[in-house]
Amino acid sequence: MPQRQRLLFFFSFVPVAACLFLSTAFAADNAYTNSLGMEFVLIREGCFQMGSNVLNDEKPPHRVCISKPFYLGKFEVTQEQWGKIMEENPSWFKGGNLPVEQVFWGQAQEFIRRLNRKEGHKLYRLPTEAEWEYAARAGLSGPDSLSADGAALDRLAWYAQNSGNATHPVGQKEPNAWGLHDMLGNVHEWVQDWFEAGYYADSPPTDPTGPASGTLRVRRGGSWGDDANNCRLARRAFDVPDSSACGAPGCRFGDLGFRVLLAVE
Repeated sequence: MPQRQRLLFFFSFVPVAACLFLSTAFAADNAYTNSLGMEFVLIREGCFQMGSNVLNDEKPPHRVCISKPFYLGKFEVTQEQWGKIMEENPSWFKGGNLPVEQVFWGQAQEFIRRLNRKEGHKLYRLPTEAEWEYAARAGLSGPDSLSADGAALDRLAWYAQNSGNATHPVGQKEPNAWGLHDMLGNVHEWVQDWFEAGYYADSPPTDPTGPASGTLRVRRGGSWGDDANNCRLARRAFDVPDSSACGAPGCRFGDLGFRVLLAVE
């Protein structure tokens, strides 16, 4: 093969090889850290009981299967990580290792778009509501597996009873059984789905992604300002996705952030 053809073959092969290596490495490792120092935990595929009989929009409890493994942020996105990508800090409570908050859903999407561009792929996104609850439950079942036990919730979450009305640095509380910190409490976390109160009644049993459209986006997990009843694994909440839907200037919330999913392809 002439030298020029060999070079063209090599450079056309490198991107494909890099993608294959990325996917293979992700599938083999239980943890991954990206160039920003964001840590991710591998969540294996599986099935679980989603929802509860506590509130109408959590009904009915139903079996959901997640068909592919994925990586989920070990921690909520911090202000330091946000600043490296967005070069600003919208948070009310300031601190590099505090979770970023006062973030609209659309702003979280912009962070993810820039992060994908920086990392050279399109594998980062918000988790779906089903992926989030699957990861948060970490094998637990029932609507109040944690919040019914005040001591257990206190070990895992910053919420109204122990937060001092403020966010706290990520990772100070114990992780859940799959190694994820602050899945309950600290800040609410945006997920990908539109909100619809009756969606569970007709949602697909495998990899549900939420309604096709809507006006509100789902947030999960409760926050530093919520009591135990609102820091349940099945608890659903929602908010306007961006400032244009807000209806009032400056309607941001110091208890609303997000964590990032890294897909395995």
